[in-house]
Amino acid sequence: MSYKAPLEDMNFLINQVFNIDQQLSDIPAFSDFDQSLYAAILEESAKFSENVLYPLNRTGDEQGCQFKDGEVTTPSGFKDAYKAYGDGGWQGVSGDPEYGGQGLPKTINLLTEEMVYSSNTSFCLYSSLTNGAYQAIRAHASDAVKALFLPPMLEGRWTGAMGLTEPHAGSDLGIIRSKAEPLESGKYLINGTKIFITGGDQDLTENIIHLVLAKLPDAPEGPKGISLFLVPKINVLEDGSLGQSNGVSCGSIEHKMGIKHHQPV
Repeated sequence: MSYKAPLEDMNFLINQVFNIDQQLSDIPAFSDFDQSLYAAILEESAKFSENVLYPLNRTGDEQGCQFKDGEVTTPSGFKDAYKAYGDGGWQGVSGDPEYGGQGLPKTINLLTEEMVYSSNTSFCLYSSLTNGAYQAIRAHASDAVKALFLPPMLEGRWTGAMGLTEPHAGSDLGIIRSKAEPLESGKYLINGTKIFITGGDQDLTENIIHLVLAKLPDAPEGPKGISLFLVPKINVLEDGSLGQSNGVSCGSIEHKMGIKHHQPV
């Protein structure tokens, strides 16, 4: 068996059905892009998904992630593939050029991501969660935080993850117990336990940027009392270099049928 990206269908949709070349031509951010560029990007994405990611799909399923002595290791080949993914600019396809992204339309990013999901779903969970964290930080963080954290994420040097669910809460986030204590430095001390954190720990990148739900001491009851905190696995210094461990630890990993992924507890 093999994976073959549906390039003919994709090009038909963007050019004949949605006509994005014409639809986006009046938007300054996309004025330099055209149909031939979109086609070339999709073709290269197809090559990467077909030749790099799909061959790792079975390995990922058979091996899964491994957990030993508090460390998580990904299946054989995943680390090299993720580096190639970042080096190829695929993590930043539709990212803001101000932070090192390529600034392409989200439509193109959706199609490249569809190929990654189709060829190797476990692998794509790392990149898609990173994109979700990137979007949240870009929309809500200060300029200083965005300048510090977004470029390494778009480059593929750091990944992102979301810390939402807790063992006692399930889908009821209003009753989470994770606490955020304000410090004199303006930062917060986060204490709590999260489960089902997709991409919560791995050996692919030098840092993992967790977005963690927690409550301040004076927070009201229920979901209105929830705040979102940026918690890097490794502390990030003002110059962008990495400091000491930030106290984020993995207690175990989940084992799933089909998608052998991992979530720290």
